[in-house]
Amino acid sequence: MSRRLVVEADGGSRGNPGPAGYGAVVRDAESGEVLAERAASLGRTTNNVAEYNGLLAGLRAAAELDPASVAVRMDSKLVVEQMSGRWRVKHPDLQPLHAEGRALVAALPSVTFDWIPRERNTYADRLANEAMDAAAEGRVWTARSEPGPADPAEAAGAPKGDDGYLADTSAPTRTVLVRHGSTELSGLRYSGRIDPELTAKGVAQAQALAARLAPLAAERPVVVSSPLRRAVATATAIADALGTSVGTDDGLLEIDFGEWEGRTFAEVKQRWKAERKAWRTDSSVAPPGGESVDQVARRVRAARDRLVAANPGGTVIAVSHVTPIKLLLCAALAAPTSSVFRMHLDTASVSTVDWYPDRVPLLRLFNDTAHLR
Repeated sequence: MSRRLVVEADGGSRGNPGPAGYGAVVRDAESGEVLAERAASLGRTTNNVAEYNGLLAGLRAAAELDPASVAVRMDSKLVVEQMSGRWRVKHPDLQPLHAEGRALVAALPSVTFDWIPRERNTYADRLANEAMDAAAEGRVWTARSEPGPADPAEAAGAPKGDDGYLADTSAPTRTVLVRHGSTELSGLRYSGRIDPELTAKGVAQAQALAARLAPLAAERPVVVSSPLRRAVATATAIADALGTSVGTDDGLLEIDFGEWEGRTFAEVKQRWKAERKAWRTDSSVAPPGGESVDQVARRVRAARDRLVAANPGGTVIAVSHVTPIKLLLCAALAAPTSSVFRMHLDTASVSTVDWYPDRVPLLRLFNDTAHLR
């Protein structure tokens, strides 16, 4: 059934020209549901070329969904004005891209173009930044996801489970995402890179986690941790119960809160009111002297890629912190990074994601604390 779609697209280069990439996401206009995403590295080119490539990818993805109408939203004034016919296309590098865009538009029932500020284009911007990261490292990288019905396995007639969704057809890498046990700062102060130890309550929580996860020993899981003490202590209790050792990965570190480290939530809200509001509404904004959520997202996704590649079809118990775990859940759900402010994770909680090699990830468990009761 045809429906109204929204395409959000972006692109960029670091250096202009420089390492470049694009990202695009297609949403249902009424529900906001993400229906498809596209992203790719482009090697070395300009911002405008990358932005046009993001638009073209988004229009192609939308066309595959038989839309009744498409609303394109971009933070590139140049692309929006040129595609709307209000600005001329003078640069020779952009003329063939513009012509391809007009051809795609002509094949669709109805297409409109609107400029939006960058803070309202964070999903596509995140994808474009992933692509630029890959281009800067000299890697050819693409990302493509579809809604369930467009999954290649389903198109090939893969069997369905009792719930009507696709049955598992390939062995995933399962990540058991564990938040560390309580410290004296948990729930009271910003605690990123400062390194408090577990409290007595936190030690008890770690032991409860160990008992909860001990039955996984038969799967011979890998245990990996953020290098901070509160995470390593929690991971060590789990590893001891499983008869294995703990590795560390800097990608699992908590966000760096900069000048807010160790301060109470009320103090930060009063002293840095504007900065805190900007941080909570724009995932590209960092606390003074700290990291933005988008920066953390990039290193967390890189850590996930390393762990999944090293453990195909295996189980990985990853002990980390609030922000990295939330961002892994965002990645699994194809949700924007700003969604971290819409989730709650308890200390010593367990969440589980299966990462499949040939289909979209599957969130199986979220913020479970049954072992603490």
